[in-house]
Amino acid sequence: MQYSDKLDHLEKRFEELTDQMADPSVIANNEVYRKTAKAQRDMEGIVDKYREFKAASENMRQAQGMMQEADAELRGMAEDEIALLTPRMVRLEEELKFLLLPKDPNDERNVVLEIRAGTGGDEATLFANEIFRMYTRYAETLRWKVEVTDVSHSDVGGVKEVIALITGDRVFSRMKYESGVHRVQRVPQTETQGRVHTSAITVAVMPEADEVEIHIEAKDLRIDTFCSSGPGGQSVNTTYSAVRITHLPTMTVVSCQDEKSQIKNKDKGMRVLRSRLYELEVDKQQALIGAERKKMVGSGDRSEKIRTYNFPQNRVTDHRIGLTLHQLDLVMEGKLDPFIDGLTTYYNAERLKQQAEDDYSNGAGPGRKTS
Repeated sequence: MQYSDKLDHLEKRFEELTDQMADPSVIANNEVYRKTAKAQRDMEGIVDKYREFKAASENMRQAQGMMQEADAELRGMAEDEIALLTPRMVRLEEELKFLLLPKDPNDERNVVLEIRAGTGGDEATLFANEIFRMYTRYAETLRWKVEVTDVSHSDVGGVKEVIALITGDRVFSRMKYESGVHRVQRVPQTETQGRVHTSAITVAVMPEADEVEIHIEAKDLRIDTFCSSGPGGQSVNTTYSAVRITHLPTMTVVSCQDEKSQIKNKDKGMRVLRSRLYELEVDKQQALIGAERKKMVGSGDRSEKIRTYNFPQNRVTDHRIGLTLHQLDLVMEGKLDPFIDGLTTYYNAERLKQQAEDDYSNGAGPGRKTS
């Protein structure tokens, strides 16, 4: 099969890592053992699948050999076996192709979620608040933790902007396709003639950057403190606990006032700042390799209108994959899996398609091995 050389190499490396985990010198070094165990664990799924494919291939070889037997009953058994194995091997090969796709290094990361009201005035701020609640409900189903770092309320009970840290298991892998413009179509409470209005908000999902990856010099920061505003108890507007951090080289500004402690606000603010600077760096790299960026179908461009929420018809449509559900009420309660699973499947298929085109253009051709 195609990629068999690469799969053989992965299987051999997996066996080496398994042996290393039994080495007393590796066991004695916690850091080395942890890295070795993670590398082995990351390869386990694809190696198990490859071994399953090889076993099926061997069974196929034996069944095809039985087709040469003189005994009609044996040939009949072989035909039945081949009929069962053929679709199974096709499925296993497709699964292996997917597992061989380069992993997104950000999939394991926590995220910084930023939601901002766009066109539509007060109605947009109300919708921004509802979308944030939707993501909060979704996070609860996956036992993720949501921490608000900054929020700006509107006079009608909505939010002009909300920024939050979401931490948990593989958050970015599930949230990364949510970036973009979300539109709402409904009759606002202030509308006296029952007309449907369209408003919009922007959602940005950024992988949280580690301190090691984004080194920030103290001299490049200006940190201002001010009194918190909005809900928060007696200490609000009496202590300078809120923090505004300005990264002078890029003039990136981050505010955090959710905590009563200035130290905690600064810590949260720095986490958001690192993630924004990380995103700037990634954008810069992608700009240098524009051809690669074209391959990243649905790269999360915030100007892209990705989804429409139509309240009168209880309908939600994701324009990227053409998926429409008449379950708006459930979606707003955080039932996002149909969209997230659909988007993941779609973009994985696009990556497989691109990889096949790359392999063909590099001379692999149909049926040829690539290492």
